[in-house]
Amino acid sequence: ASQSIFPTIFSIAMDYAPVQASAVPCERVFSSSSETHTKKRNRLSPVLMEALQMVKFFLKKEQLNFTRGWAASQQDMERG
Repeated sequence: ASQSIFPTIFSIAMDYAPVQASAVPCERVFSSSSETHTKKRNRLSPVLMEALQMVKFFLKKEQLNFTRGWAASQQDMERG
């Protein structure tokens, strides 16, 4: 019935409705959180858990660099 009343919207819906969402990113989040929230760390607050997950994410994406801006270069520290 809706097809005859709204042909354009119906056509758009038929183009996009069959597209399946990927569960892979969601599975990665749960996998990563299970590495942080273990039996020994079962009392982590939700805020701390979120902070730890964000630190892990930025470390993996190499967006968190603790040595950026140091006066000594890597070569200077290795000569020690």
